[in-house]
Amino acid sequence: MQTIYVGDKAPIKYATAVAMEFEKGSNEVCIKARGKAISTAVDASQISINKFVKDAKIKEIKIFTEEIENKHISAIEILLSKE
Repeated sequence: MQTIYVGDKAPIKYATAVAMEFEKGSNEVCIKARGKAISTAVDASQISINKFVKDAKIKEIKIFTEEIENKHISAIEILLSKE
């Protein structure tokens, strides 16, 4: 399983990366993000499913909190799978 880490780029960039991983033969791709990038990760997953990889589905979504340098930061993992 490949992982795409989401940051400050536009959602389309991450959606393209997801599509490329599926084209390489991956059956599952995980999109991970923290803090403000969570909404970008959600957008990227939806763009991936609706525009690039129409047979992909959201298999699992994990929402959790990470402690980094004594700060609690919200995080998300969106697992996409292709059947």
